[in-house]
Amino acid sequence: MSDAAQPNTLFTAEEEEREPPRGLHRAFWRLSSGFWRGPTATQAWVFTLLILALIGANIAIQYGINRWNRTFFDALDAKDTGRVSSEMLMFAGLAVAAVTAMVAQVFCRLALQARWRRWLTSRLAGAWLKDRRFYQMSIAAPDVDSPEFRMTDDVRIATEPLVDFAIGLSNAVLMAAVFVGVLWTAGGSITVMGWTIPGYFVVCAAAYALLTSGAMVILGRPLIRYTGDKNAAEAQIRFELVRVRENAESIALIGGEEDERKGLEETLDEVLARWRNVVAQQARMTFIIHGNTVLAPVVPLLLGAPKFLSGEMSLGQLMQIAAAFVQVQIAFNWLVENYIRFAEWEASATRVVALWQTFTDLASAGQSDDRIAIEEGTDECLRLRDLSVAQHNGRVVVNGAEAVFEPGEKVLLRGESGSGKSTLIRAVAGLWPWGSGHVLLPRGGTVMFVPQKPYVPNGTLREALVYPGLRENVPDQDLLDALHRCGLRHMGTRLDETDRWDKVLSGGEQQRLAFARLLIQRPTVVIMDEATSALDEASQDSMMSLFRDELRDAMLLSVGHRPGLEDYHDRTIELSRQPRGAVITNDDGAGGAKSRRSNLFGKVLRRALRPRPTPDPGREEQVIRR
Repeated sequence: MSDAAQPNTLFTAEEEEREPPRGLHRAFWRLSSGFWRGPTATQAWVFTLLILALIGANIAIQYGINRWNRTFFDALDAKDTGRVSSEMLMFAGLAVAAVTAMVAQVFCRLALQARWRRWLTSRLAGAWLKDRRFYQMSIAAPDVDSPEFRMTDDVRIATEPLVDFAIGLSNAVLMAAVFVGVLWTAGGSITVMGWTIPGYFVVCAAAYALLTSGAMVILGRPLIRYTGDKNAAEAQIRFELVRVRENAESIALIGGEEDERKGLEETLDEVLARWRNVVAQQARMTFIIHGNTVLAPVVPLLLGAPKFLSGEMSLGQLMQIAAAFVQVQIAFNWLVENYIRFAEWEASATRVVALWQTFTDLASAGQSDDRIAIEEGTDECLRLRDLSVAQHNGRVVVNGAEAVFEPGEKVLLRGESGSGKSTLIRAVAGLWPWGSGHVLLPRGGTVMFVPQKPYVPNGTLREALVYPGLRENVPDQDLLDALHRCGLRHMGTRLDETDRWDKVLSGGEQQRLAFARLLIQRPTVVIMDEATSALDEASQDSMMSLFRDELRDAMLLSVGHRPGLEDYHDRTIELSRQPRGAVITNDDGAGGAKSRRSNLFGKVLRRALRPRPTPDPGREEQVIRR
């Protein structure tokens, strides 16, 4: 693919971020300056003040070294051996002081950077995890790519350079103030064609710095946009590689690796094209940076040579002025030396601010009146009151749902594909805020959602069993009983083993693990979405019988398509798709106890005719899988 083959087809999520938004610096400071307030204020200010003190100490030492240049070279020019020896001892002391001050400054700088980065990453991660925004972002803000990269690498690039910039700018201002004075007093004036120019070294230093800095700004201006494009491209290739890893089995089974390779090649071509822009721009800027490195030490010697040759200036004065000129150039050209890093900072800060703005928008939307209200009811029933569920763009999926679920009741939600069943139960579970109406949860109750693919965290099997939130010690016997009851007896000896359980356990075993969690957690309300899809009929019967026995008091609201699921429920609700959103068209709960008794009779009859399940289906599936 050529560089310009697809200029706007990839990475469209970043097109609005290529130019830094207006007010970027103020927005980023509002986001990140809380580090200097609140619980972290003490350590933040301690390191900040230490750095400022060390900057002052370093400037004083540099001024001492500048003065030493004049004294040492004057002694050398006079061939004064005694003074040369004493000045060498003086320089040793100055060198030790300079190194000590610099080491202390580096330590404080790195410590401040690390703590600030940790604070900001923690704040972003907390906002990301709060109110299930990590889930809502995938639906409402899919254009905000790679939030994990923004919270790690982009935060690092957006915080570390700022500390360096603050130190460098403070150092540059103080150094310019000190050494401009040296140039003015030690350099004196010069007469050219009858015109006397006082402090001409200062004038020349300012003109030289203005020339180099101006050229750097002009040449470096496009670099900010190019760097943003490059970062977006790299984020995209990381996203695509992660997507392949997460869907490795599906891709391998259908033989899609060649298509994935071609897609990655196209993205890599775009990454390379955007890198070329950055490389070309940095190459142009290198002319100025390295040209300045070569010329800066020579220019003051050329400017001072006439006065030295005429005897108006001693060798010590010339060397002092040359050293001061270099220090002034370092101060004046601070922007030149840091423009590339500043461009990288703006690109990353833009991505961090955009992520925070997304969190802010989601938080504001969550407080809007056009949102589903999840509240605690006044009794032990679960109630849906005029519940309408919509997509984040406002399109209504379920319209005006009204239902009451009694304690211990088992309800199956059915409907054609795309009618909004999964969306409705996610709204009831509090995962889906878009819509209107009320969900009244049982008073004092707890809700647990069991998805089709349960999440199994890294760590020990014990931690996976008590996930989430059950941190107190659960007796081993309770865990073993839950494993045994759910067909996972063979895992009982591995409670304290650490492994990738999402890879070790089969799909069916992971679903059984989710049912074992229910036995341990004992929620008031269980909401399930295709939670038995990976189980055979006998295993499904074993797991669903939990709601007849151990979990008989739990309210169950489930979605499923497998035949025979109605056997395990007291009543069935049908969702029917309509032009203005799906509605509940059939709720056999209206028949009351008679309907439930009829359903129960059919359930008992079908179970009597069904073959008996094997005692431990988990062991059998484990053997087959291996």
